[in-house]
Amino acid sequence: MKSLTPSPIDLKSITRTSLGLTHNRLAPARFIVRCVSRYDSANVDSSLVSTAMTGHNFGAGYDGGARHEWQSACAILASKVVTQQQDTEKSSGGADGISAVNGHPTLDLVPVNKSSSPAPLPKPLSIADLSPAPMHGSQLRVAYQGVPGAYSEAAAGKAYPNCEAIPCDQFEVAFQAVELWIADRAVLPVENSLGGSIHRNYDLLLRHRLHIVGEVQLPVHHCLLALPGVRKEYLTRVISHPQALSQCEHTLTKMGLNVIREAVDDTAGAAEYIAMNNLRDTAAIASARAAELYGLKILADGIQDDSGNVTRFVMLAREPIIPRTDRPFKTSIVFAHDKGTSVLFKVLSAFAFRNISLTKIESRPHRNRPIRLIDDANVGTAKHFEYMFYIDFEASMAEPRAQNALAEVQEFTSFLRVLGSYPMDMTPWNPSSSRED
Repeated sequence: MKSLTPSPIDLKSITRTSLGLTHNRLAPARFIVRCVSRYDSANVDSSLVSTAMTGHNFGAGYDGGARHEWQSACAILASKVVTQQQDTEKSSGGADGISAVNGHPTLDLVPVNKSSSPAPLPKPLSIADLSPAPMHGSQLRVAYQGVPGAYSEAAAGKAYPNCEAIPCDQFEVAFQAVELWIADRAVLPVENSLGGSIHRNYDLLLRHRLHIVGEVQLPVHHCLLALPGVRKEYLTRVISHPQALSQCEHTLTKMGLNVIREAVDDTAGAAEYIAMNNLRDTAAIASARAAELYGLKILADGIQDDSGNVTRFVMLAREPIIPRTDRPFKTSIVFAHDKGTSVLFKVLSAFAFRNISLTKIESRPHRNRPIRLIDDANVGTAKHFEYMFYIDFEASMAEPRAQNALAEVQEFTSFLRVLGSYPMDMTPWNPSSSRED
């Protein structure tokens, strides 16, 4: 059975060198998916690419003429790409034989099987087409990890209604998609009320230079999905994301399902895998929307062990927003100190003294210095871990008390970074009637 949805963008496909980027920031040009074909552009005029990518400095004071030249260069480049693509397909019998663009591997794209899907699904990213940056009021492009039908896609739609949701196969890809102007925003999970923190994204927040500009809390409503005609007693295996499996463990046992639990990358991906391989002995734990997209049947609805199952997502952008005081705000910071955890009490006191509530504290090992000797002479065997501390607190950076608290924290720490100051998600939620779809 052919794939029902194209593979999300691969991490290897959006390196800075493969896109020809030589500056830390490139504006106003952005990349948007328009096609899923491949082409061989080894003969594309390299001087034109260089001019299009680096010929102008689009800073705060660029003029209209420079932008016009940029758009013209992009249009010429795009026309050459289309022409060479057609010539290459004629000579090779199709686009399937093409394996490189400008000397780099192309995206591993899978065409959409329209006959088996009720509606066309979003196409994963491609750099084969260039377009100018969207103007004010244009549809936002929002990157998320997973495939269509994932809870992250639902979170992107809640955060930015009517957005163009762009699937990515890894969290790292979603970060880079925003940094390289392929997407305008990214919506990524950071914690779940049952499973705890998503540590990978905390590490990526520090590695990349994106800013948190908002948050959204999404109730998670799990369903047990299988192919039409399959009954529960036929099942020998249940697959899903590790957190989804743990969140439904007791319910599966109460249902009498003595089956193997197998972890996969994401919930919607589990549903897609069953549909692609026509697995009649396997069920997936995923959303009701995933069942609709991949032609599966819902065997059991609402199988999470706890109805209060909520995942918190953060919205990421290239630029921070201006903090305000007319609505509840939250601020996220990360800090470290070369004396380990000994200053943590002083840092927390800076917030307690000013009556600032903390909503989150997370410690992660320092990646560059995970272990150090206790004594200054670097002798002996006693060692301890060094940590980075992530803290969320309920205050806006526009408030003097928050500014004074961070000024005091800075005195005790060797490293301090504000990840973002953003509006809190105040959406009311009723667990008895919440549905992800």
